[in-house]
Amino acid sequence: MSKCEQCIVRELSSLKALTRDELLKVSSCKTSHIIKKGEIIFEEGENVNGIYCIKDGVCKLTKLSGNGKDHIVKLVTKGELLGQRSMISEEPVNLSAVALEDMEVCFIPKTEVMRFFDKNNQFSMNVMKTICGDLKEADDHMVNLAQKTVKERLAETLLYLNDTFGKNEDNSLKVQLSRDELASIIGTATESCIRLLSEFKKLDLIELNGKKIILKDVNKLKKISE
Repeated sequence: MSKCEQCIVRELSSLKALTRDELLKVSSCKTSHIIKKGEIIFEEGENVNGIYCIKDGVCKLTKLSGNGKDHIVKLVTKGELLGQRSMISEEPVNLSAVALEDMEVCFIPKTEVMRFFDKNNQFSMNVMKTICGDLKEADDHMVNLAQKTVKERLAETLLYLNDTFGKNEDNSLKVQLSRDELASIIGTATESCIRLLSEFKKLDLIELNGKKIILKDVNKLKKISE
């Protein structure tokens, strides 16, 4: 089991503010888990008594809508923490987290984390900044849904997937989403998403190979997204 103070991933989250002694404490109380693709890390409404640190892999955060469909709110990757907000608000989590690929996550119990919160100002500031950042993202996303066309949102999402998660050796987007998942992110029906992907393909902006998507003209996609 790897030690927290030697883990590079902690440098990417609020945990970077912890002292060596605090990291040793985390190491002694954390539990590591392998989550297989498609498995649930936690479900909406669950009491998650701690935070999850993502060591490797990508998951989607989803919200169940009134019609029983899962709506993707955000994609989260290594170095990020899950469950910070509900831990502070002392409420059940309001989103579900599901692995999009095989993942490695570490669970740190709430009792330990809250101790750092009381004693380490920089750590508590980092957590607050992260939560504020999430709120800003949610605001931006809401404005996007209201003001941008589905076509603009699809172009923007493809660029986001490319910039944030990178590409495979064959140049396809590393994070492979189903057409349903892609439609959920851009806030449209699956049929509309499929139709737009075909349109982008005809315009030679992307290449489609099964689930794989290759971006062929990033500049034109940028122009569409703006």
